[in-house]
Amino acid sequence: MSHHLDSPLAREDSRLDLTDQFVFRGDTGTVFVMNVNSSAYGRDGKPGFHPEGRYEIKIHLDGSPVEELTYRLAFTEMDANGDQALTLHALTGPDASDDSATGDMIAEGRTHEPISGANGVRVWAGKANDPFYIDLKQLEAIDAAVRNGAKLDFSGWQAKKAKNSFAGTTIHSIVIEVPDNDPLLGTDRDICTWIATKLATDAGGWRQINREGHPMVWPIFRPVDSEWASDANTGHPDTDITIDGEQIAQLVAGVVAANGTADDPAAYGRAVADRLLPDLLPYRLGTTASFGFLGFNGRTLADNAPETMFSLALNTATTSGLSPEQFADTRSAQFPYVVAAG
Repeated sequence: MSHHLDSPLAREDSRLDLTDQFVFRGDTGTVFVMNVNSSAYGRDGKPGFHPEGRYEIKIHLDGSPVEELTYRLAFTEMDANGDQALTLHALTGPDASDDSATGDMIAEGRTHEPISGANGVRVWAGKANDPFYIDLKQLEAIDAAVRNGAKLDFSGWQAKKAKNSFAGTTIHSIVIEVPDNDPLLGTDRDICTWIATKLATDAGGWRQINREGHPMVWPIFRPVDSEWASDANTGHPDTDITIDGEQIAQLVAGVVAANGTADDPAAYGRAVADRLLPDLLPYRLGTTASFGFLGFNGRTLADNAPETMFSLALNTATTSGLSPEQFADTRSAQFPYVVAAG
């Protein structure tokens, strides 16, 4: 799983549980995708988006340590047809990290319908097929090796028999396409992004429930039952190195030492921690996105994130047994790029 069901707090309400973040080049500009609410949650899952929640896409511009642009979406209660009204606000400068700021409304409409907003921004939100693919049996084997600093044991899994554990599941997707001529984002610059869900508190403030930057960081390096994982999930990326930099370095060092895949396990572990933290997804605006072992530059709906992250953690090429072509029906070349589900 990329981030599915990886937080005890988010599991309290599936509508606030993040699954994935994607950033890539679209038809008119830069596409930001935020997926939540996996049907893998089961019959206790709740439909739609939380009407008392916020869904935020945080953008760090030109190497800034904090977000300088935030796209914030809010939804109303679901109607009899299963649709919800939504608003999209843009917050800039200091307001981008201020829960009390309101920003400027740049789009409004309803779920499951394409929405046109200010300056050519396009928005779509609704139920869609989950584009993420992984065999959880492989993840279990790799997690055991990483957690225990042990040799890999794939005796219970074979690449040629790999199956997508999320086949046939759905998520609720938020898609925002920002055109190249947008005055807030612009072009020809480097950005880093992360996503967060928040819930209104009884005291009138907001509580962060879930966050994600890179895919697969939580299931591999931040086990649900680890103390520091909860702290990281409710915090800000600028605290990542302090909270779990050393833990990730040690986990990686232990597993590569046990499997003999690094001459200097400690140095390699530190290098991986430095690459992953702060937990922000980098992207050069206007370029072809690719999330691969040799470098991160956004992430497309087709990218094999588990294969990349497994290879990075183990310092050896690791196949997932699955390919993007197998799941082409979960994505589209045209806006909104995800495939709506009934």
